[in-house]
Amino acid sequence: MDTKTICLGALALGEASGYEIRKMFEDGPFAHFAQAAYGSIYPALTKLAEDGLVTCKSETQEKRPDKKVYRLTPSGWDHLEQALQSKIPSEDKVRSDTLFILFFTEWQRPDWIARVVDARIDHYRSILDGMQHCIDREAAEPAHNCASASQKLVRGFGHAVYRAAHDYLVENRDAFIAAAGQRRTDGREAAE
Repeated sequence: MDTKTICLGALALGEASGYEIRKMFEDGPFAHFAQAAYGSIYPALTKLAEDGLVTCKSETQEKRPDKKVYRLTPSGWDHLEQALQSKIPSEDKVRSDTLFILFFTEWQRPDWIARVVDARIDHYRSILDGMQHCIDREAAEPAHNCASASQKLVRGFGHAVYRAAHDYLVENRDAFIAAAGQRRTDGREAAE
């Protein structure tokens, strides 16, 4: 999805500032499956306002510059609906520095590979704990539960993906470490 559509989706959850929209992609409801670069959010919001898809109002803040708060217009809702139904989404792609490093495990030291794998296991565990905390909070406080059925299903999908990645690394940690340093030639000889 393009940044404008992603911003419209964020505003479908309620009015928000550019900063609040950015937080939705850093550690909020979209953090695990969508990206919006910080530098692209404000230009997208400006364009959406020019096109009449969002409104913008300034709110005074104490000891800070005024905050611009955006809200979807009826045309914005229509545009979002059309964008969500305009095409089948492109395939999901995993981009991972960790997987790139692990692809070349044989050329690296076992202690380094252990650190990389352990750090990723800890990262996945932290994400899973955060998701579980959200689920537990919703169960304990049903009155404050504002996630829709589809939002819960998407979170469940994310939970399953992170759980599978976590479990795979835990199960294969020792195999990665054993493979480290096993490359006898590194291809540099052929280049020289």
